[in-house]
Amino acid sequence: MDKEAIADLIEAKYSELITWLENQPNDSWTQGPEGKWTTGQHALHLLQSIIPLNNALSMPKYLLRFKYGKANRPVRPYAAIVKRYQERLSEAKGKTNKSSKNLKTPTLADKQYLLNRIQTEEKKLQYKTRRISNKNLDTVVLPHPLMGKMPVREIIMWTAHHVEHHTNTLKQIIAISYVAHNNFYLKI
Repeated sequence: MDKEAIADLIEAKYSELITWLENQPNDSWTQGPEGKWTTGQHALHLLQSIIPLNNALSMPKYLLRFKYGKANRPVRPYAAIVKRYQERLSEAKGKTNKSSKNLKTPTLADKQYLLNRIQTEEKKLQYKTRRISNKNLDTVVLPHPLMGKMPVREIIMWTAHHVEHHTNTLKQIIAISYVAHNNFYLKI
């Protein structure tokens, strides 16, 4: 996938997330299903996952190569990254990264700030994606807590999927809550 297509994908996925979050009832921001994240925690997690990527992309690429090495394989296509991520999630069996394990629950007062920060970081990522050279996109690697080292092009594509994954999860939670709240029964 070329840089423009990746940047456009980032914009589309984050736009869908933000629009969906803005249209949710306020109580879902701080309350979630038993043992699951609230909507606010999902938003905070997504913000916490994009900031380190933007910070890394702001560093000189030779420092990243020195610290993490260079890619030793060709870049995978988007569908392969998605498939591998789903496999890794399945293998993890619900365990979360230590930085996300005890995620605080953002208050309703934090909502607009978090949404604005997510949009700001998303715009930064689009800009950096368009500005980085194709060579650096394909040869510089960054560590991912679940997937291991990935070329920058892959980790940016993964970021788009990550947002989609959480957006879909949130939509499912709300749908299930609605069904349970209204005593609807669906045969699955």
